[in-house]
Amino acid sequence: MTGYLLINVLGILVFIGIGVLFSKKRKEIQWRSVGVLLLLNLVVAWFLTSFVIGREIIAAAAAGFNWLISVAYEGIAFAFPDWVHVPQMNFFTSALLPILLVVPMFDILTYIGILPFIIKWIGKGLAFITREPKFESFFAIEMMFLGNTEALAVSSLQLKRMKADRCLTLAMMSMSCITAAMVGIYTKMMPGEYIITAIPLNVINALIVTNLLHPVRVSEEEDTVATVTDGGRKREPFFSFLGNSILGAGRLILIICANVIAFVALAKLIDMLLVLIYPALTLENILGVIMFPFAWLMGLDTSEAFVLAQNMGTKLVTNEFVVMLGIQDTLATYSTHFQGVMTVFVTSFANFSTLGMIIGAFKGMVDDDKNDLISRNVGYMLLSGILVSLMSAGIAGLFIW
Repeated sequence: MTGYLLINVLGILVFIGIGVLFSKKRKEIQWRSVGVLLLLNLVVAWFLTSFVIGREIIAAAAAGFNWLISVAYEGIAFAFPDWVHVPQMNFFTSALLPILLVVPMFDILTYIGILPFIIKWIGKGLAFITREPKFESFFAIEMMFLGNTEALAVSSLQLKRMKADRCLTLAMMSMSCITAAMVGIYTKMMPGEYIITAIPLNVINALIVTNLLHPVRVSEEEDTVATVTDGGRKREPFFSFLGNSILGAGRLILIICANVIAFVALAKLIDMLLVLIYPALTLENILGVIMFPFAWLMGLDTSEAFVLAQNMGTKLVTNEFVVMLGIQDTLATYSTHFQGVMTVFVTSFANFSTLGMIIGAFKGMVDDDKNDLISRNVGYMLLSGILVSLMSAGIAGLFIW
């Protein structure tokens, strides 16, 4: 076990090294912030894997947001009763339509000043610990429970007033989360304690990885929280504001859905063209071969590392559900360490379809200059999501044997 543990530690250092290697501005990496966040992540991983109370705290918070999503389902059921409360809800219903409740609700909290107040003070506390800007720190927590598109959607006011570099940071971070509404479904397929552990680890690692790949200096003047009356703007009448919020949420759903369909279809087209060259040549298999060294660096023997690498490739091309459904019946036959790192790695939205979701979300909210910067950095967004998943699995693996 000692040898595998040392390999696991080496793996974490290698993942950090890759972040440094591909960094846009190596000289601007804030190593103090990276060190503090890494230490925080180790403490969180130890707490969640070693103490039941840690998992209960995260589960309780996730349950609260799950309740919010269930309220959204009631509204959806009124219009489309056959789409809700079925054994397997489709992606459009489960992940996108709840935006119609979440966005207006958070916009109302922004309108009356509650959300900017919360972001300011929670963000200030987190920024003190993490040395990250206030909004980015709060966004990480917000994303942990709401999910990527919902967190972006309720942050539209802030995104419109941020500079493009900071928007790219949030886009990269958005590759690394899950939605609270999915937690219950995941725990029915994979070990629940590892699912819960992955949630905060992904959030902290998203801050670490973006700090490495895309460090951005934020001045005190820029590190502010947007409100509806910024810049002397006149407060819009409430119901006019609410109507615009609901229409904006509906438009955002359509843009996200269109981008997801296009990205998934394009990935499938590439797969079909590759198969014409050679039957076994698929994106999943190619990525599985590429991911093998990283799977081995999780502290696994060769056979288990190969299985993990294949599932890593499958997840990146398809999604976490495909992997979970495929391995849930045989997971118990593998080592405890494999079960832990496998579960933590797949508990994120880092895949090709998520790229479509995030690009679609930004297209519905920000100007062309910001969209162009994000679209030019699709590779960095995917790399960010992969590195976060590797870091989370590697750190959790240190405490699971």
